[in-house]
Amino acid sequence: MTDALHAESFWEEHHRARRGGGGHPNPVLKETAETLHPGAALDLGCGAGGDTIWLARHGWQVTAVDISSAAVERVRARSRQLGIDGRVTGEQHDLARSFPDGQFDLISAHYLHTPFALDRARVLRTAAHALRPGGHLLVVDHGSTAPWSWNKDPDTHHPSPGETAAELALDPARWSVVRADMPHRRATGPGGQTATVTDNVLLVQRHDRRS
Repeated sequence: MTDALHAESFWEEHHRARRGGGGHPNPVLKETAETLHPGAALDLGCGAGGDTIWLARHGWQVTAVDISSAAVERVRARSRQLGIDGRVTGEQHDLARSFPDGQFDLISAHYLHTPFALDRARVLRTAAHALRPGGHLLVVDHGSTAPWSWNKDPDTHHPSPGETAAELALDPARWSVVRADMPHRRATGPGGQTATVTDNVLLVQRHDRRS
């Protein structure tokens, strides 16, 4: 089995094992999107779909992307239940191999971590180039390991916002860092357990004109 098939199988099993509805939106996503005018959004690694559904219910046209077909179909089904399927497009992508077409006003990459090979900097750089002028790329990484995380490796390095920005190596004449910090919050896991976690937050805005 190739690495790509291993990755798809792992995440397919992960999402099929999860029960319940579309999940809750991530607080940093809400906090950021509430300051913006709704437009076209891209949810990279949509997972349970909480961010996609929240954005669509608040006027955004959302493309929801995940390597897992179960995750994508769950988002589609939930959007149909809520009558907002006209605002949600679901696409299955292995971001190590393909990236959705289009231009976006907001691209959200929440917890885009995987145990499989992924050139994350390339994916996020591609996302930055897919922004419309004035658009925002929001990258939120784990800054700590939650008790319910699939990754229990105590030696895991959590890249800081500054490290992530450096890896992207974006031209400061065309993109600017709007936010780079590491807030703490009280989080609730899928089984109802709670813990204080750290989010590493990077928000980048594109401000050049396309040639």
